Amino acid sequence: MLTSSRAPFYGIVLGNVATPLGSVVLPVTFGTKDNYRIEYIKFKVADFDSSSHAILGRPALAKFVVVPHYVYLLLKIPGKTDVLTLHGDLKKSYDCDQEAIEYTTTSRVPEPSAKVLAATHKLTNSEMEISNQ
Repeated sequence: MLTSSRAPFYGIVLGNVATPLGSVVLPVTFGTKDNYRIEYIKFKVADFDSSSHAILGRPALAKFVVVPHYVYLLLKIPGKTDVLTLHGDLKKSYDCDQEAIEYTTTSRVPEPSAKVLAATHKLTNSEMEISNQ
């Protein structure tokens, strides 16, 4: 069951802000029948297209006590009897990045954001500086 959540998402799609439909707490399990780890994670539910179906952020990774190895697309998680090792798929990661880039370049920027973006392109470097005073 969804509970109310109004904290918007920023940075998912350039120039767009998305308000979640709500949030839900679900059990997330990693591992096998003999060696596993279960934690309850709170997910925000949004109604927009994305290359990701679920994103585990820092709070979720902290709950699982994850050790990420970004270069190797590898996560290590303490399990019931041993360390769980999750391997990423480099090809799938690349495909998801390409899909996200395609979605971002073809999505519509809201009118107010488009005006701000157009105005920033007209500014010189000195006009964009922020004064220390």
